[in-house]
Amino acid sequence: MGRGKLRIYLGAAPGVGKTYAMLSEAHRRVERGTDCVVAFVEHHNRPRTEVMLHGLEQVPRKHLDYRGSAFTEMDVDAVLLRAPAVALVDELAHTNVPGSRNAKRWQDVEELLAAGIDVVSTVNIQHLESLGDVVESITGVRQRETVPDEVVRRADQIELVDMSPPALRRRMAHGNIYKSDKVDAALSNYFRPGNLTALRELALLWVADRVDEYLTEYRSEHRVSKIWGSRERIVVGLTGGPEGRTLIRRAARLAEKGAGGEVMAVYIARSDGLTSASPKELAVQRTLVEDLGGTFHHVVGDDIPVALLDFARGVNATQIVLGSSRRKTWQYVFGPGVGATVARESGPDLDVHIVTHDEVAKGRGLPVARGARLGRSRIIWGWVVGVGGPVVLALLLNTIDLGLANDMLLFLTVTVAAALLGGLFPALASAAFGSLLLNYFYTPPLHRLTIADPKNIVAIAIFVGVAVSVASVVDLAARRTHQAARLRAESEILSFLAGSVLRGETSLEALLERVRETFGMESVALLERAGDVDPWTCAGSVGPRSPKRPEDADVDMPVGDHMALALSGRVLPASDRRVLAAFAAQAAVVLDRQRLQHEADQAKELAEGNRIRTALLAAVSHDLRTPLAAIKAAVSSLRSDDVAWSEEDQAELLEAIEEGADRLDHLVGNLLDMSRLQTGTVTPLIREIDLDEVVPMALGGVPEGSADLDIPETLPMVAVDPGLLERAVANLVENAVKYSPTDEPVLVSASAMANRVEVRVVDRGPGVPDEAKDRIFAPFQRYGDAPRGAGVGLGLAVARGFAEAMGGTLNAEDTPGGGLTMVLTVRAVDSLPVLATATAERQAS
Repeated sequence: MGRGKLRIYLGAAPGVGKTYAMLSEAHRRVERGTDCVVAFVEHHNRPRTEVMLHGLEQVPRKHLDYRGSAFTEMDVDAVLLRAPAVALVDELAHTNVPGSRNAKRWQDVEELLAAGIDVVSTVNIQHLESLGDVVESITGVRQRETVPDEVVRRADQIELVDMSPPALRRRMAHGNIYKSDKVDAALSNYFRPGNLTALRELALLWVADRVDEYLTEYRSEHRVSKIWGSRERIVVGLTGGPEGRTLIRRAARLAEKGAGGEVMAVYIARSDGLTSASPKELAVQRTLVEDLGGTFHHVVGDDIPVALLDFARGVNATQIVLGSSRRKTWQYVFGPGVGATVARESGPDLDVHIVTHDEVAKGRGLPVARGARLGRSRIIWGWVVGVGGPVVLALLLNTIDLGLANDMLLFLTVTVAAALLGGLFPALASAAFGSLLLNYFYTPPLHRLTIADPKNIVAIAIFVGVAVSVASVVDLAARRTHQAARLRAESEILSFLAGSVLRGETSLEALLERVRETFGMESVALLERAGDVDPWTCAGSVGPRSPKRPEDADVDMPVGDHMALALSGRVLPASDRRVLAAFAAQAAVVLDRQRLQHEADQAKELAEGNRIRTALLAAVSHDLRTPLAAIKAAVSSLRSDDVAWSEEDQAELLEAIEEGADRLDHLVGNLLDMSRLQTGTVTPLIREIDLDEVVPMALGGVPEGSADLDIPETLPMVAVDPGLLERAVANLVENAVKYSPTDEPVLVSASAMANRVEVRVVDRGPGVPDEAKDRIFAPFQRYGDAPRGAGVGLGLAVARGFAEAMGGTLNAEDTPGGGLTMVLTVRAVDSLPVLATATAERQAS
């Protein structure tokens, strides 16, 4: 059965008609044949509401006594037992009387929804938890009964029951809401026109936000990219410069002019990280936009105009506010700029506002490349070669006359070397400095910064152009190398993840440790919760002080609706979040696989239990009926009056009864022991004891002379449960006697080895092949052609189960010369602390 649906009638104040609308809906559903009941509706002595209850089935309420007074609350158990299709539950935010099933009525409603019952409920806007302070500032009354906003937001349907303040005051004056003795006080206090108008606006805006969420979901599901101007939504493009504050204020003024306007500030960062804004300035602008009621967004994109337009269309914006460019006039040769490009590509759906400010045309400067791409030492050597190389070369060429062409090639070689080492800026410096030296020392007129021959001007210009081109290529190659190295690292990580998925090798803890090592974090945790309002729980974590909530982490990566990967240690750059998202998705897969594996193991245990029960029935059908039939026949013979039995015959029949009863006792004992082992209820009571106090007692169930005992007195004491050890040895001896020749007694011996003691049960029977040595310890297994009456095949299984419960082992070995030897190993007293620890762990689990 699926989860029920919740429909809420939301009002701005008491008396607007929420309960009346809910009851009207109930009558419509009943007329359509829907099974609808009243779980709890309070009519507050309002005649019209009370009349609407007629004709509807009402579930009896639960009566409670509290502090000497009698109260009634919704009887959740009665509603669940009635199991209607629809239940009416009034006053969702109501606080239940102490002693009720739940503290809040909305928690009662959650139980009904979980049981598959549809619920129709009511709530006033002042009871929403997030609006408590706002309502108190408006009305001067603090609402003590509240409901979490998320409970109302998750409703499948929210219907606003609206009424104008004058109409509501008239209803109050006519006595349709409160009794006549309370009307004047209500109209003078809570139901003042200003209060009702403000509460009505709160309700309308809250419902409008909910409708906007529905619209966003619809556009996403149907992939609607065209902008629908259902409300004014203004996107402010920020660069991180000081003009951002002016843009935000301008956008806020634009939003105030339209109904329900919303401001969304967005900063777009380059994914390569070559340019970055001042974090301090962005923090100031973020605070400003949030103070003005807007939201701040951080987006990564290489093409800023495209990323800005994609964001605006994604949030269904109607306007974009940008600042006039800070670039100087000459910088427009590199392109039209972000503002002009956005205005050109925005289309008819988006209005673009270009706002002037104090920083217009003051310049932004060239973006500074990160030297870390080439390495600090390479950049230093690049500057050394770019600045010192031309000077050294000029000194050498002053002693040798090679001609202007050769001189220019040598200076170009120095510039290329500076570019190869240090990138763009050292090469530009080398080109500029080298061209000055060429002009001063080697182009006529000499030792003057003038050039007489126009050909030399062209040559120097070509020199500078080639130098700049080579430097740009080298710098671009360095960037591409950095990107290639990063992509290779990412591909290796993703390849590892894909391989682990295919092989199913990675555990959740190992994967989280890999995340921590890959990103250099202190701790990593995979958090999950059952619902939007439920607390977070940790599904797995590594590292100290792992975050308990996504809000406590430095980085959080959502995985679906109710799971997140939380990392603590440092803030990751945007370029790392792509790989982190892959890790997060893989962590969710690993967690699901572990749970599926756990469920598969449980299913396997259930299947094994079913197999054992089937085998039990098959075995019991004969092995228990045989001794019962023998007992029944012997008793019937003794009770018969037709035959006069001699004393010898009577003794023989009584002996048959006793033998059958012993067989039944033995079989039932093994069945009970196997049941205890299967259910994990065997709890050994470990204590120190000598073997010669236990083993001889285990031989009492076999015929005299069928077993020999060899227990040295020098053996150390063992740490065992005496009762379990006796039963285990008894089963081993009985099994050995069953298969051993009558003239070959079974040998039971013991010996000490290191920190353990071995008890050996040796027989001279047919033995067991190696491939069957483990199978004989499975329940309901008989080896070879053992007769059906030889038992149900539980003796060895019970013996091994008892041995393992005491921290020991039981294995089968070949007897030299033929036969089978059972080796039961238990701990010696010297290893008792270790045994006690292991026992405590098993008992705790």
